[in-house]
Amino acid sequence: MVAHYQITGSSSAAISASVESGIRGGALPPGAALPAVRTLAVELGVSPATVAKAYQDLRRRGLVATAGRHGTRVRPRPPVAARSALHPPPAPGIRDLALGEPDPRLLPPLGPHLAALAAEVGPPTGYATTAVHPALAEAARDRLAADGVPAGELTVTGGALDGIERLLAAHLRPGDAVAVEDPGWANLLDLVAALGLRPIGVPVDAEGPTETGVRDALFLGARALIVTSRAQNPTGAAVGADRAGALRALLAGRPDLLLIEDDHAAELADIPLHPLAGATPTWAFVRSVSKPYGPDLRLAVLTGDEATVARVAGRARVGAGWVSGVLQRLVLALWRDPATTALVHRAGESYERRRTGLLTALAARGLTGHGRSGINVWLPVPDETAAVTALRDAGWAVAPGALFRLGAPPAIRITVSSLDDADLLPLADAVARAVRPTPPNIFTA
Repeated sequence: MVAHYQITGSSSAAISASVESGIRGGALPPGAALPAVRTLAVELGVSPATVAKAYQDLRRRGLVATAGRHGTRVRPRPPVAARSALHPPPAPGIRDLALGEPDPRLLPPLGPHLAALAAEVGPPTGYATTAVHPALAEAARDRLAADGVPAGELTVTGGALDGIERLLAAHLRPGDAVAVEDPGWANLLDLVAALGLRPIGVPVDAEGPTETGVRDALFLGARALIVTSRAQNPTGAAVGADRAGALRALLAGRPDLLLIEDDHAAELADIPLHPLAGATPTWAFVRSVSKPYGPDLRLAVLTGDEATVARVAGRARVGAGWVSGVLQRLVLALWRDPATTALVHRAGESYERRRTGLLTALAARGLTGHGRSGINVWLPVPDETAAVTALRDAGWAVAPGALFRLGAPPAIRITVSSLDDADLLPLADAVARAVRPTPPNIFTA
């Protein structure tokens, strides 16, 4: 428990509000331990049941997590905006390999396309005429079909996570179980917690979610399964043809299961797509444009069965309404531009070279990392905190695996997107020293 923050309240609602206030103000930072239920009950003069109910509410809303003998702690990224930055930038001189973003040097320039749009766009559109741009929808269907994604209804959302949130909210209720990759995308794990859903971790290998893991999750009552097609964050896994066939056979005939497939890397991926889409009657395939074309382009194409897409589009209509038509036209222009297509292809090749180069350098030092595709390398380590700290002292900021894990072993995630070829060997040397520090010489005075 953080010593300078005192939780207050005489009811479960007041105690929950006090903890949330501490998180919002920064007095209870990510990872901070809360008092044991009985300890806080004695301090506040209330019953243990009152404190337990407060903690249950905080868990349901994704602000805290219970980690067995480690007690109840503030989640790494609780769904409440804090006045203090949760992830301050690294100090000067520290190379940031923790963010998981594409290399800005390899993103296509938007200026020429925005200028062209400024000349083309006619009178402002009104509320009644906003929808999926017909030409964007046609182009999206062609691109998806070329990758073997079955034809379905189509809409657009404000990015991949926005689409996944709408899918889960439309089909599930708080307390329902969701099968997620473990390790998996940190933002998704945070979203599942914020929606009050119960995550079931599915182990991941180089070919994606394991067949045994998915089968176990179904047995445990998972009502939804979320799979990353390729460039899985953080491990770089990609669903191969054999794994796709096995999973499709396993999922066939499961009308009670929502299958969500996330192809966030899209055109940037350096490996073929083997989709699971359509394996279940209720399904959705989400493809974002953020990684290939820029994180600020908050748009994803979502296709799926008629009922599922209708729910997503209908929910958007009574909420945010629509994805900007100007943004849709900009994405369409990027898709149609041969120079942009060539740049995205070169970016994919560059990421592959950096990723495989780092994996090779680590292997030469006796370290086995993972990264079949994408912009990240996942490296198992004995002690995350020690490795992250040692690397920061050596001038490299990497992400601790705890952000991405439910029950998977400790590891660190290294984003390769900003690395140059000359960085690979010095980084591999630093990682080797951080993971296997030189023992002190006991004979030295």
